[in-house]
Amino acid sequence: MEHHHHGAHRVDLVVYPGFKALEAIGPMSVFDYANVHLRQKGLPDGYALRIVAAQQGLVQSDTLVALQATHTLADVEQDAGCTVLLVGARNIATVLPDSGALVDWVARVAPQVARMIALCSGSFFLAQAGLLNGRRAATHWSVAQELQRSYPQVKVDADAIYVRDGHYWTSAGVTAGIDLALAVVEQDFGHALALEVARDLVMYLKRPGGQSQFSVQLASQSVQHSGIGMVQQWVLAHLDQAMPLALLAEKAAMSERHFRRVFQQEAGCTPSVFVENARLEGAKQLLETRGDLPLKTVAAKVGLGSEQALRHLFQKRLGITPVAYRERFGD
Repeated sequence: MEHHHHGAHRVDLVVYPGFKALEAIGPMSVFDYANVHLRQKGLPDGYALRIVAAQQGLVQSDTLVALQATHTLADVEQDAGCTVLLVGARNIATVLPDSGALVDWVARVAPQVARMIALCSGSFFLAQAGLLNGRRAATHWSVAQELQRSYPQVKVDADAIYVRDGHYWTSAGVTAGIDLALAVVEQDFGHALALEVARDLVMYLKRPGGQSQFSVQLASQSVQHSGIGMVQQWVLAHLDQAMPLALLAEKAAMSERHFRRVFQQEAGCTPSVFVENARLEGAKQLLETRGDLPLKTVAAKVGLGSEQALRHLFQKRLGITPVAYRERFGD
């Protein structure tokens, strides 16, 4: 769905002392590059960016970078037809108790703005304001449990890269903010422009909003149950083989039913989803590093049987073909 705004759409990036610099600069770059590409097409800028804080002036981030706030929270409140981007903090637990005024402001402004976006741990500000009750939300994986525990009415999706629920958008950490900003550009100006911006940023358009924040290898290292962990390591080492549930259960010395239940509990997904994730990741790795391999060989090496099955998996999970993936990421 493409919308072409009359004039530039205002994006107000809200910062406060100790905000995460990378989280502010990533999305800012996305909107900036979108303007560059629109200008190259002879079109007006799509976005007017402003840095907003409680007061005007320099606001120090969690690094050496400081951003110059040109507008105040009060300015936004008087004219709220914009997209607000609320940046996360490295240590939200210490920032949140001192942020009563910001939380109150969010509660007042959020219902009026076109899009209310909270990046990473910024979702805590929205949750504290009561805006996420009954809504789905994403946040950084390291604080997902804390968000769910503190705000039980929020439907926390711990694996999502970003989530859109109505005009509320939330994201996981750092690079996920870029994914989310690309999704905003796509919503406003269509897929082609978002893809051009992604190419500029050497980002990959687009990890779907629901894709897990973890790689399969990382996930397999965090399992407590030794039997399940052993099966996962076997899967990763034998991607070229068929993996019926019966075989995996046998390796764990469990009945199929018990194995499926314990696996789901430990890994947060079914055995078949884990295997699919592993095959996809294996294929991505081969496409990135082995430009000479025919696609049917890539498919065989990761147990997908045919080039068609490989194409189907890439289209389903990543929205692009293996050929397009290799063009973007191959050495």
